[in-house]
Amino acid sequence: MSDWIAAIILGLVEGLTEFIPVSSTGHMLLLGHFMGFESTGKTFEIVIQLGALLAIISVYFKRLWTLATRWPFDPEARRFLIGLMVAFAPAVVIGLFAYDFIKTVLFETPLVICIALIVGGILLLMLDRMKKIPTYLEADRYPVRVYFLIGMFQCLAMIPGVSRSGATIAGGMLLGTDKRSAAEFSFFLALPTMGSAVAYDLFRSWDGLDFSDFGLIAVGFIVAFVSALAVVRFLLDFVSRHGFAPFAWWRIAVGLAGLAGLAATGAL
Repeated sequence: MSDWIAAIILGLVEGLTEFIPVSSTGHMLLLGHFMGFESTGKTFEIVIQLGALLAIISVYFKRLWTLATRWPFDPEARRFLIGLMVAFAPAVVIGLFAYDFIKTVLFETPLVICIALIVGGILLLMLDRMKKIPTYLEADRYPVRVYFLIGMFQCLAMIPGVSRSGATIAGGMLLGTDKRSAAEFSFFLALPTMGSAVAYDLFRSWDGLDFSDFGLIAVGFIVAFVSALAVVRFLLDFVSRHGFAPFAWWRIAVGLAGLAGLAATGAL
């Protein structure tokens, strides 16, 4: 497989999976493992995440601009920003202390990813069938306690294969939010979480980064942006109508396929 085709496939997978509860990191690592694709210093894998992040900014630009300009004198805007920071804080603390272990052990163990995909899929199925009347219907009006606990759930996604969006959405629903607002809050929480993670990755890997394959990186970035844009625009309505069962079954299928692939190649 040529590097150009691999770049398109990986960019597409990054964009399609970043904001749905199937684990973009798990998919990217498994695909990279089986396709034998790995850029120098993982420059490609780091930078194309910015394409997915740009999709969130594009879709929610008006609302983000309102938050950025009104928070000094609007209590509601200020409360939501504080809630975002409270939810983001646990990932900062745990991420800084566990960074080396996550990158050198968990990210290099495909078996962990496959198991996390399967277990997460089963848990999503259970959650989707749970009959619980939601208490909180608007992402910008959760109690501070709920914001913090969602942030704690998000930290589970430091295990590749768990899914950042899946952990935050599942955590929110267990705490009394509805599916739609939980998915929307996951979008907003992605901005500081993904932005800081990419920035920290670039900082830690700066000496080993290689932008010589700029064309491949640009293609992956654009494909990730366009595909993520489609997901962000349609995910909330899809979740409202169909729930999370389709994503759960997909996770289980990919996890089982990954285990089969590892067994076939003697890597299990």
